[in-house]
Amino acid sequence: MRHRPADAAVFPESGVFLEFVSGFQGFVLYLQKHFLRYITMGKFLSDFKEFAMRGNVVDMAVGVVIGGAFGKIVTSLVGEIIMPAVGVITGGVNFSDLKWVIKAAATDAAGTEIPEVAIGYGAFIQSVLDFLIIAFCIFVAIRIMMKLKKKEEVKEEAAAPAAPTQEQLLTEIRDLLKERD
Repeated sequence: MRHRPADAAVFPESGVFLEFVSGFQGFVLYLQKHFLRYITMGKFLSDFKEFAMRGNVVDMAVGVVIGGAFGKIVTSLVGEIIMPAVGVITGGVNFSDLKWVIKAAATDAAGTEIPEVAIGYGAFIQSVLDFLIIAFCIFVAIRIMMKLKKKEEVKEEAAAPAAPTQEQLLTEIRDLLKERD
């Protein structure tokens, strides 16, 4: 059997192409390589479109965008309004500058400055406060949504007609039997 170049299927005008597709196996390989990938790619795209257009995915994307913007607002609120007020109450302390210095900055023999090693717990306190505010706001939003959902369920239950009781059904059956006699 002659060696077939790998690009024989890519250049169908070559004489090697006919030899390549002459056998059933070569024909199937040619179809798989050139035609079936379009079918599966179309299925892939249609599946992706179906996934992307579901209501939940779109709602989630909107939530992520709004959540990102809300996070920036809360970070600004904490950093620019709440923490300076807390700093004034605590005697002018700037929380973003609070740190625990493990090793102070130093200068080596060559004159290169070695930076200090410190744990910035003030920035951590600000981040915890950011988280608590965001968590509280999400809690309030979910609680409001649950209350609205409960009100909607109560309205649906009230709108649904009450099912007849057993006594009412028996009375109707009795009356139908009397009419029949």
